[in-house]
Amino acid sequence: MLNALEVVTTVVVGLMVGVEFSVAFIMNRIFNALPEDSGQLGRAHGGRMLGAVMPFWYIGSLVLSAIWAVAGWHHHGAGLVATAAGLLIVSVVMSILLLVPINNRGKTWTPENRPADWKEQMNRWDRYHYVRVAVIIAAFALLTTALA
Repeated sequence: MLNALEVVTTVVVGLMVGVEFSVAFIMNRIFNALPEDSGQLGRAHGGRMLGAVMPFWYIGSLVLSAIWAVAGWHHHGAGLVATAAGLLIVSVVMSILLLVPINNRGKTWTPENRPADWKEQMNRWDRYHYVRVAVIIAAFALLTTALA
């Protein structure tokens, strides 16, 4: 049973890392290269779509990692899993305090109602997101190392 939990947790966190990496290094660059207002509209749509899914994914990843850490406490790699869960806590706190407020504003913007500093706000979101991606990559690396 612990082996199944380890695999499921690693896959769930790995997929989340892939999505967030793609947002940071692929999708946002595509949006920034689009003409006129298309990029801002794409970011708003992405914010609505991913904003509905990611809270469950982040919390689910954290819960799975915490269960793995507790269930496997006396097994090899438990410290790595506990550290990964700690990093996932950091990612959730970062999301709630830094990224979600910007995303909640940005997902309602249109070319007609966006604020004058919308690009600066998106750039701030991007910077926070890069840090969050680094944190969840580190958590994923710890989980995969714990499997070995």
